[in-house]
Amino acid sequence: MSKLKKLAGQTVIYGASSIIGRFLNYMLTPLFTYDKVFSPDQFGIITEMYAYVAFLSVMLTYGMETTYFRFSSQHGQEGRKVYKNALTALLSTTSLFILSAVVFSQEIADWLKYPNHSEYVIWFAIIVGLDALGSIPLARLRKEGRAKKFALVNLANIGVFISVNLFFLVYCRINYQDHSNWLIDWLYNPEIGVGYVFIANLIASIVKFSLLAPELKIKLGFDKDLTKQMLAYTYPLFFVGVAGIINETLDRTMIKEMLFNKYVASGINTQEALKMAQTQLGIYGANYKITMIIAMAIQAYRYAAEPFFFKESKGKNAKQTYSLVMNYFVIIVSFLFLAIALNLQIFRYFTPNKVYWVGLKIVPILLFANLCLGIYYNQSIWYKLSNKTIYGALISILGALITVVVNYNFIPEYSYVASAWATLLCYASMMILSYYLGKKFYPISYNLKKAFLYLFSALLLFFLRYRQDLTGDFSWGVFIYHSFLIVLFLGLVAFMEQRTIKRQFPKLFKQVQSAS
Repeated sequence: MSKLKKLAGQTVIYGASSIIGRFLNYMLTPLFTYDKVFSPDQFGIITEMYAYVAFLSVMLTYGMETTYFRFSSQHGQEGRKVYKNALTALLSTTSLFILSAVVFSQEIADWLKYPNHSEYVIWFAIIVGLDALGSIPLARLRKEGRAKKFALVNLANIGVFISVNLFFLVYCRINYQDHSNWLIDWLYNPEIGVGYVFIANLIASIVKFSLLAPELKIKLGFDKDLTKQMLAYTYPLFFVGVAGIINETLDRTMIKEMLFNKYVASGINTQEALKMAQTQLGIYGANYKITMIIAMAIQAYRYAAEPFFFKESKGKNAKQTYSLVMNYFVIIVSFLFLAIALNLQIFRYFTPNKVYWVGLKIVPILLFANLCLGIYYNQSIWYKLSNKTIYGALISILGALITVVVNYNFIPEYSYVASAWATLLCYASMMILSYYLGKKFYPISYNLKKAFLYLFSALLLFFLRYRQDLTGDFSWGVFIYHSFLIVLFLGLVAFMEQRTIKRQFPKLFKQVQSAS
């Protein structure tokens, strides 16, 4: 249990900077969806461009972070050589990518249907390039337990991004007409619009990279034999990452493209068709943002869990530890699912423009999809520790196929609702397949009875909710009833985990017993 406490502590340390940073970034969504800042179709542009960012980030890092963790833990004193190899590899591929993006920026902008904004391509090439180069130094900080530096870099990155956005989209926008000054006149042009979000990201990425510069002071070079071993390990992870990010982001591009073609085919002119498609994408993106609360919690957990799992693999009770971790993980994500899904009449105010509220119906679907994804991430340790990363690639490729097939067949009729269901089907399939393959190659005795009980209970309580019109007025009666359902779930957890609670908090348990 002390090991679980250590993991929890590391999750708090690493997760604090990740969650706080991403939460602050996340809180920009109300600003971006405010109708006086960006319209839904403009928010659709932001949604689409950051889908490409996520895809390119995975492409440019190609699983090298996990490879670094694996090989540095195996090579002991030669961990510095592993670090040098990983950094040299990323520098080579990233430099080539940025150069290619700059040379072909106009052609790429035309393909994206933003012919007048080739600068977007160049800005984002630099952003994802710098972030990719910074991924290995950040991984090194995690491995060496340098949590303060890790937190400083992440929080500085987010802090700059938020500050620059607030400067342009709030201060400059509000004062531009009637209270302008030399600084606003020099820096602000309302025609740039969503471009200011991208400029803010570019500045933040430069600051982040600058803070990591001391970690980059190393003599670059390849060790031939080590490089072959690392590439052999990482290439399946590359496909895992690419397939995984297809599962996460491909729907954004498909919604825009397929709805655009549908609207044009129905006789709508191309300009209006593009605006309508981007509006649908904007609604989907805004409601997807609500589900990012659970995604942020999972990411914080993963920051601590991955290096922890690799270190723990050498212990004789490793599999028992993994099973315990899974149990508590399921409890937490099930609670988060209920807490958000039953309180959508509160979370809807996250997007102040009521135009977006029509899409709230997809939030519970996406929440449960992320829950399945989190469980899959927990399970994925089996193929990383057994060197069966090729199976991770195959699982993710299967998920990508489900994503493509479902979206392709149903987006034209059901728009973004089809994408939400595709996401759930994809992650649920990956979770189930990973479990059965893990039983064969690296069996872990998970407590399936408890896991199913918590998941089933969360779903049952959700279906017992009051089915209200989420675009209507706030209801205290509904809030109290839904809070009661959440308390019921917590009561079930307390009952099932009472032995653990009694063992970990004996004094508190005795006080509760005497009080009753």
